[in-house]
Amino acid sequence: MTSRLTTTPSRRTVVKAAAATAVAAPVLAGAAASSASAAESAPAFLHGVASGDPLPDGVLLWTRVTPAPDAVPGSGKGAATEVRWEIAEDKAFTAVVSGGLTTATAASDHTVKVDVRGLRPGTAYYFRFTSGTVVSAVGRTRTAPAVDAAASGVRFGVVSCANWESGYFSAYRHLAARADLHAVLHLGDYIYEYGTGGYPAEDEVVRRHEPRHEITTLADYRTRHGNYKTDADLQSLHAAHPLIAIWDDHEIANDAWSGGAENHTPGTEGDYAARAAAAKRAYFEWMPVRASTEGTVYRRLRFGKLADLHLLDLRSFRSQQASVGSGTVDDPERTITGRAQLDWLKSGLASSDATWKLVGTSVMISPVAFGSVPAYLLEPIADLLGLPKEGLAVNVDQWDGYTDDRKELLKHLTDRGIKNTVFLTGDIHMAWANDVPVKAATYPLSQSAATEFVVTSVTSDNLDEILNVAPGTLSLVAATAVKAANRHVKWLDMDHHGYGVLDVTAEHSQMDYYTLSDKTRQDATASWARSYRTLNGTQKVERVSRPVL
Repeated sequence: MTSRLTTTPSRRTVVKAAAATAVAAPVLAGAAASSASAAESAPAFLHGVASGDPLPDGVLLWTRVTPAPDAVPGSGKGAATEVRWEIAEDKAFTAVVSGGLTTATAASDHTVKVDVRGLRPGTAYYFRFTSGTVVSAVGRTRTAPAVDAAASGVRFGVVSCANWESGYFSAYRHLAARADLHAVLHLGDYIYEYGTGGYPAEDEVVRRHEPRHEITTLADYRTRHGNYKTDADLQSLHAAHPLIAIWDDHEIANDAWSGGAENHTPGTEGDYAARAAAAKRAYFEWMPVRASTEGTVYRRLRFGKLADLHLLDLRSFRSQQASVGSGTVDDPERTITGRAQLDWLKSGLASSDATWKLVGTSVMISPVAFGSVPAYLLEPIADLLGLPKEGLAVNVDQWDGYTDDRKELLKHLTDRGIKNTVFLTGDIHMAWANDVPVKAATYPLSQSAATEFVVTSVTSDNLDEILNVAPGTLSLVAATAVKAANRHVKWLDMDHHGYGVLDVTAEHSQMDYYTLSDKTRQDATASWARSYRTLNGTQKVERVSRPVL
């Protein structure tokens, strides 16, 4: 998510929302105290259990063992510790189908990852870990349908942008409570790298993360990941559903690109390559995610003949963001994907025999212009999206800043007659439902190559926080103005936090959008807001009157 550009003031200083700083200030300290107390009977499983990247015959299992009270994340302390894992068909573990021993060491921050194979397709399983006499919480996971199965449906929770200091992870709690999900798709910004008060501003911090300073080293990133995984709602989500995740920039640093980041100063923060390598190493240690052969997160998962899910890495290979107004956004030498990844994506889309081609992209692919937005709304929207205050119609951190890659990809879809491509997106702290036009200027007279569903943030600031107004106050005015300038945008919500639920059947891909009552409250409620779907073969989104469930 873009928060600063050299041509504009930093969002760290611009954002002046009213924060509920009186809420839950002791939570982090309380969690730390609880963790320390539990660790007195070391070893202990203080960071929950998780599963991820489901396959027809397997799934990745994860946990972290604390072998001694001082062996906290990032410390490098603690003896090698033997951990047993089990996976069973029932929660009581009377029907264990697989298990084994592994050793957690300081070299991997005492995290444990087990890639279990030999399971049955389309089946729910339970798993747990044991060290000595200590048994972890029990997690539930689910394998994908068989590769050639005519699956009747698949359903994903969809989330992005969870800033610890901006609020509570109630969205995760509500998704954890659902029994109908096959997996949860996290589209990036699982953690944030800022120091306390960096974003949001100091007077807007709801709860303080650890470490308090901006994270730049391997120990720092490990500590921050460990901090996030003390959150009870996040632990519940991981225990309830397998996670499918990609990273965006804040898992490393704001506006990251292949050779640097906006939020990285080589003179005081060291070599960027070393920082990025540390961030990625900690990510793969702490997340139930399989690394590709290149050590990135772009990969492909299949859910029977119903859907292929293509997951992108839009930070590791991209060119540096263009200067706004420089005219270089169309330069064919600049890339957001890198040549190898774009070729991989094009090949996978062309060869897929699945009904739906889902693409997990951390930043929005649909073009957006803001020329008709009223002046009083333009500045906060520009700040949120990383645009100059003059309102030039380009967001250089998204596909808008790398138009040649987008043009090539959309041309590939139309030339090959590839139908039912749906982009699933996070990053910009707003919810959108878009057609993806080949030529935005002439749409809808010109063709739509795909559709796109964008989910809002779990907690990270959006328009109502920036302007210090009640949620919904500006939605009608702002949305009307943006839609007037962008005929392919069918709906957007600039004011709320929440999550999505994507329901995929042979007939449709439908996104149900849910919003939270108050991100500063641990007991926030969730309510359905809107639903949009694209029907098989249409390449366009339409509103529907109710959620799938």
